[in-house]
Amino acid sequence: MVEDEERLAQSLSQGLRAEGYVVDVVGDGLDGLERARSGQYAAIVLDLMLPGINGFRVCQELRRDENPVPILMLTAKNGEYDEAEALDCGADDFLSKPFSYVVLTARLRALLRRGAATRPTVLGVADLRIDPAARRCAVGGQALRLTAKEFGVLECLARRPDQAVPKTEILDAVWDSAFSGDVNIVEVYIAALRRKLDGAGAHCVIETVRGIGYRLVPDER
Repeated sequence: MVEDEERLAQSLSQGLRAEGYVVDVVGDGLDGLERARSGQYAAIVLDLMLPGINGFRVCQELRRDENPVPILMLTAKNGEYDEAEALDCGADDFLSKPFSYVVLTARLRALLRRGAATRPTVLGVADLRIDPAARRCAVGGQALRLTAKEFGVLECLARRPDQAVPKTEILDAVWDSAFSGDVNIVEVYIAALRRKLDGAGAHCVIETVRGIGYRLVPDER
Protein backbone atom coordinates (compact mmCIF):
# COMPACT_ATOMS: atom_id res chain seq x y z
CA MET A 1 0.00 0.00 0.00
CA VAL A 2 1.40 3.38 -1.07
CA GLU A 3 -0.51 6.05 0.89
CA ASP A 4 0.80 9.19 2.59
CA GLU A 5 -2.25 9.86 4.79
CA GLU A 6 -1.10 8.05 7.93
CA ARG A 7 -4.51 7.58 9.51
CA LEU A 8 -6.02 6.20 6.31
CA ALA A 9 -3.04 3.93 5.67
CA GLN A 10 -3.18 2.63 9.23
CA SER A 11 -6.91 1.93 9.21
CA LEU A 12 -6.86 0.26 5.78
CA SER A 13 -3.82 -1.87 6.55
CA GLN A 14 -5.26 -2.97 9.90
CA GLY A 15 -8.52 -3.95 8.23
CA LEU A 16 -6.77 -5.89 5.47
CA ARG A 17 -4.48 -7.66 7.92
CA ALA A 18 -7.51 -8.67 9.96
CA GLU A 19 -8.86 -10.33 6.81
CA GLY A 20 -5.64 -12.31 6.36
CA TYR A 21 -3.67 -10.15 3.95
CA VAL A 22 0.02 -9.43 4.46
CA VAL A 23 0.40 -5.67 3.95
CA ASP A 24 3.49 -3.50 3.49
CA VAL A 25 2.85 0.26 3.81
CA VAL A 26 4.96 3.12 2.46
CA GLY A 27 4.08 6.81 2.31
CA ASP A 28 6.23 8.09 -0.55
CA GLY A 29 6.02 7.57 -4.30
CA LEU A 30 9.70 6.85 -4.78
CA ASP A 31 9.77 4.41 -1.87
CA GLY A 32 6.62 2.75 -3.22
CA LEU A 33 8.16 2.30 -6.66
CA GLU A 34 11.34 0.81 -5.22
CA ARG A 35 9.39 -1.54 -2.95
CA ALA A 36 7.17 -2.68 -5.83
CA ARG A 37 10.22 -3.33 -8.01
CA SER A 38 12.03 -5.33 -5.35
CA GLY A 39 9.12 -7.42 -4.03
CA GLN A 40 6.64 -9.95 -5.34
CA TYR A 41 3.20 -8.50 -4.59
CA ALA A 42 -0.24 -9.87 -5.42
CA ALA A 43 -1.65 -6.33 -5.76
CA ILE A 44 -0.84 -2.68 -5.03
CA VAL A 45 -3.18 -0.10 -3.50
CA LEU A 46 -1.74 3.16 -4.80
CA ASP A 47 -2.67 6.72 -3.84
CA LEU A 48 -2.52 9.33 -6.59
CA MET A 49 -1.23 12.37 -4.69
CA LEU A 50 2.06 11.37 -3.09
CA PRO A 51 5.33 13.05 -2.07
CA GLY A 52 8.31 12.23 -4.26
CA ILE A 53 6.50 11.16 -7.41
CA ASN A 54 2.74 10.80 -7.86
CA GLY A 55 0.74 7.64 -8.40
CA PHE A 56 0.52 8.15 -12.16
CA ARG A 57 4.32 8.12 -12.41
CA VAL A 58 4.67 5.07 -10.13
CA CYS A 59 2.16 3.21 -12.28
CA GLN A 60 3.83 4.24 -15.55
CA GLU A 61 7.27 3.17 -14.35
CA LEU A 62 6.02 -0.25 -13.26
CA ARG A 63 4.33 -0.82 -16.62
CA ARG A 64 7.50 0.24 -18.44
CA ASP A 65 9.24 -2.45 -16.41
CA GLU A 66 6.55 -4.84 -17.72
CA ASN A 67 5.48 -5.46 -14.13
CA PRO A 68 1.94 -6.92 -14.41
CA VAL A 69 0.98 -6.51 -10.73
CA PRO A 70 -2.69 -5.41 -10.42
CA ILE A 71 -2.94 -1.77 -9.30
CA LEU A 72 -5.92 -0.19 -7.55
CA MET A 73 -5.48 3.59 -7.56
CA LEU A 74 -6.95 5.84 -4.88
CA THR A 75 -7.61 9.47 -5.68
CA ALA A 76 -9.28 12.49 -4.15
CA LYS A 77 -9.95 13.78 -7.64
CA ASN A 78 -13.18 13.30 -9.57
CA GLY A 79 -14.06 13.40 -13.23
CA GLU A 80 -13.72 11.17 -16.25
CA TYR A 81 -10.44 12.73 -17.40
CA ASP A 82 -8.65 11.79 -14.17
CA GLU A 83 -10.16 8.31 -14.36
CA ALA A 84 -9.06 7.96 -17.98
CA GLU A 85 -5.53 9.11 -17.11
CA ALA A 86 -5.33 6.53 -14.32
CA LEU A 87 -6.32 3.79 -16.75
CA ASP A 88 -4.06 5.04 -19.53
CA CYS A 89 -1.01 5.02 -17.28
CA GLY A 90 -1.63 1.37 -16.42
CA ALA A 91 -3.93 1.21 -13.38
CA ASP A 92 -6.39 -1.67 -13.36
CA ASP A 93 -9.05 0.01 -11.23
CA PHE A 94 -9.62 3.21 -9.27
CA LEU A 95 -11.61 4.54 -6.30
CA SER A 96 -12.31 8.19 -5.53
CA LYS A 97 -12.01 9.34 -1.92
CA PRO A 98 -14.02 9.14 0.24
CA PHE A 99 -14.78 5.50 -0.48
CA SER A 100 -16.31 2.55 1.31
CA TYR A 101 -13.91 0.05 2.85
CA VAL A 102 -16.33 -2.70 1.82
CA VAL A 103 -16.12 -1.56 -1.81
CA LEU A 104 -12.33 -1.33 -1.67
CA THR A 105 -11.96 -4.89 -0.42
CA ALA A 106 -14.45 -6.14 -3.02
CA ARG A 107 -12.50 -4.43 -5.81
CA LEU A 108 -9.24 -5.84 -4.43
CA ARG A 109 -10.66 -9.37 -4.33
CA ALA A 110 -11.84 -8.95 -7.92
CA LEU A 111 -8.36 -7.92 -9.08
CA LEU A 112 -6.80 -10.90 -7.32
CA ARG A 113 -9.32 -13.31 -8.83
CA ARG A 114 -8.82 -12.04 -12.36
CA GLY A 115 -5.07 -12.22 -11.96
CA ALA A 116 -5.34 -15.93 -11.16
CA ALA A 117 -7.92 -16.86 -13.79
CA THR A 118 -6.85 -18.97 -16.77
CA ARG A 119 -8.65 -19.89 -19.99
CA PRO A 120 -6.95 -22.14 -22.53
CA THR A 121 -8.09 -20.77 -25.91
CA VAL A 122 -5.95 -18.36 -27.90
CA LEU A 123 -8.25 -15.79 -29.51
CA GLY A 124 -7.61 -13.92 -32.71
CA VAL A 125 -9.12 -11.21 -34.91
CA ALA A 126 -7.06 -10.10 -37.92
CA ASP A 127 -3.49 -9.61 -36.57
CA LEU A 128 -4.61 -9.43 -32.94
CA ARG A 129 -3.87 -12.42 -30.71
CA ILE A 130 -5.06 -12.83 -27.12
CA ASP A 131 -3.82 -15.63 -24.87
CA PRO A 132 -6.12 -15.64 -21.79
CA ALA A 133 -4.11 -18.34 -20.02
CA ALA A 134 -0.83 -16.41 -20.25
CA ARG A 135 -2.56 -13.02 -19.97
CA ARG A 136 -0.75 -11.88 -23.11
CA CYS A 137 -1.90 -9.78 -26.02
CA ALA A 138 -0.03 -9.12 -29.26
CA VAL A 139 -0.57 -7.22 -32.51
CA GLY A 140 1.36 -8.55 -35.48
CA GLY A 141 3.58 -10.52 -33.13
CA GLN A 142 4.47 -7.47 -31.03
CA ALA A 143 3.35 -7.42 -27.39
CA LEU A 144 0.53 -5.01 -26.55
CA ARG A 145 0.58 -3.95 -22.90
CA LEU A 146 -2.85 -3.76 -21.33
CA THR A 147 -4.18 -3.29 -17.82
CA ALA A 148 -6.19 -6.14 -16.30
CA LYS A 149 -9.53 -4.50 -17.09
CA GLU A 150 -8.49 -3.51 -20.61
CA PHE A 151 -7.44 -7.11 -21.18
CA GLY A 152 -10.76 -8.36 -19.81
CA VAL A 153 -12.83 -6.05 -22.03
CA LEU A 154 -10.83 -6.94 -25.15
CA GLU A 155 -11.02 -10.65 -24.33
CA CYS A 156 -14.79 -10.36 -23.91
CA LEU A 157 -15.10 -8.80 -27.38
CA ALA A 158 -12.62 -11.21 -28.98
CA ARG A 159 -14.64 -14.19 -27.77
CA ARG A 160 -17.51 -12.95 -29.93
CA PRO A 161 -15.88 -11.42 -33.03
CA ASP A 162 -18.18 -9.58 -35.45
CA GLN A 163 -20.97 -9.76 -32.85
CA ALA A 164 -22.51 -6.86 -30.96
CA VAL A 165 -21.70 -7.30 -27.27
CA PRO A 166 -23.92 -5.26 -24.92
CA LYS A 167 -22.27 -2.99 -22.36
CA THR A 168 -24.06 -4.86 -19.58
CA GLU A 169 -22.52 -8.16 -20.66
CA ILE A 170 -19.04 -6.62 -20.73
CA LEU A 171 -19.63 -5.21 -17.26
CA ASP A 172 -20.79 -8.59 -15.95
CA ALA A 173 -17.79 -10.37 -17.48
CA VAL A 174 -15.07 -7.98 -16.32
CA TRP A 175 -16.28 -6.14 -13.22
CA ASP A 176 -16.97 -7.57 -9.79
CA SER A 177 -20.59 -8.23 -8.85
CA ALA A 178 -20.22 -5.63 -6.08
CA PHE A 179 -19.69 -2.86 -8.65
CA SER A 180 -22.58 -0.41 -8.44
CA GLY A 181 -21.31 2.37 -10.69
CA ASP A 182 -22.48 3.59 -14.08
CA VAL A 183 -22.45 1.06 -16.92
CA ASN A 184 -20.90 3.80 -19.06
CA ILE A 185 -17.57 3.17 -17.30
CA VAL A 186 -17.12 0.62 -20.10
CA GLU A 187 -16.76 3.56 -22.52
CA VAL A 188 -13.60 4.72 -20.72
CA TYR A 189 -11.92 1.35 -21.28
CA ILE A 190 -13.13 1.10 -24.87
CA ALA A 191 -11.57 4.51 -25.59
CA ALA A 192 -8.28 3.40 -24.03
CA LEU A 193 -8.29 0.16 -26.06
CA ARG A 194 -8.98 2.03 -29.28
CA ARG A 195 -6.00 4.29 -28.67
CA LYS A 196 -3.72 1.34 -27.94
CA LEU A 197 -4.89 -0.73 -30.91
CA ASP A 198 -4.52 2.25 -33.23
CA GLY A 199 -1.08 3.05 -31.81
CA ALA A 200 0.01 -0.55 -32.43
CA GLY A 201 -1.24 -0.43 -36.04
CA ALA A 202 -3.75 -3.23 -35.44
CA HIS A 203 -5.78 -4.41 -38.42
CA CYS A 204 -8.92 -4.60 -36.28
CA VAL A 205 -11.19 -1.99 -34.74
CA ILE A 206 -13.78 -1.74 -32.00
CA GLU A 207 -17.02 -0.47 -33.52
CA THR A 208 -19.81 1.17 -31.57
CA VAL A 209 -23.19 -0.49 -32.09
CA ARG A 210 -25.52 2.35 -31.24
CA GLY A 211 -27.96 1.56 -28.46
CA ILE A 212 -26.35 -1.83 -27.73
CA GLY A 213 -22.61 -1.91 -27.14
CA TYR A 214 -19.51 -2.78 -29.16
CA ARG A 215 -18.08 -5.30 -31.60
CA LEU A 216 -14.53 -6.23 -32.58
CA VAL A 217 -14.07 -6.56 -36.34
CA PRO A 218 -11.21 -6.67 -38.89
CA ASP A 219 -10.30 -3.25 -40.24
CA GLU A 220 -10.97 -3.45 -43.97
CA ARG A 221 -9.64 0.03 -44.82
